[in-house]
Amino acid sequence: MFIGILIVVAVVILFLISIYNRLVWLKHNVENAFADIDVQMKMRFDLIENLVNTVKGYASHEKDTLEKLTSARTSFMSAQSTNDKIEADSMLTGALKSLFAVSENYPDLKANQNFLQLQTELADIENKIAAVRRFFNSAIKEYNVALEVFPNNILAGMYGFQKERGYFEVTDEAEKKVPQVHF
Repeated sequence: MFIGILIVVAVVILFLISIYNRLVWLKHNVENAFADIDVQMKMRFDLIENLVNTVKGYASHEKDTLEKLTSARTSFMSAQSTNDKIEADSMLTGALKSLFAVSENYPDLKANQNFLQLQTELADIENKIAAVRRFFNSAIKEYNVALEVFPNNILAGMYGFQKERGYFEVTDEAEKKVPQVHF
């Protein structure tokens, strides 16, 4: 009888330990996923700096657009929370659209090999950022669900695990609309 009680207690303890360890693992998975976004964003910013310098030579009077890019980059680099970084990322995306719209007015710039290469590299990084955002959102979902299901929610509350940040979402309504193609 005593051995049976010890076995039940040991199984319960092992079960609770496995829940705790899974929550810790999932939390670190979320942090790692966001760190991947940071790495890609750093690469993006380095490219943007080169892009801005290339554009400056052709479109020096487009100072407002270049300043928006620089400001968005600074906002992201100084952002502390995930939500601040997500907001700064949206600002940066808008500023990049403005930069490429400006480049349409300068045929020499559009034909510049350095500018074209930077655009290609930026498109590649944008694809990588989209992939790591999907991974981040998946990690957030998995972690948040693990916190809400029973009996994890009891253990999570006891040890101070909290629901994680929001998802990386498109916040600009214009980006959600279907693009119109005119020939």
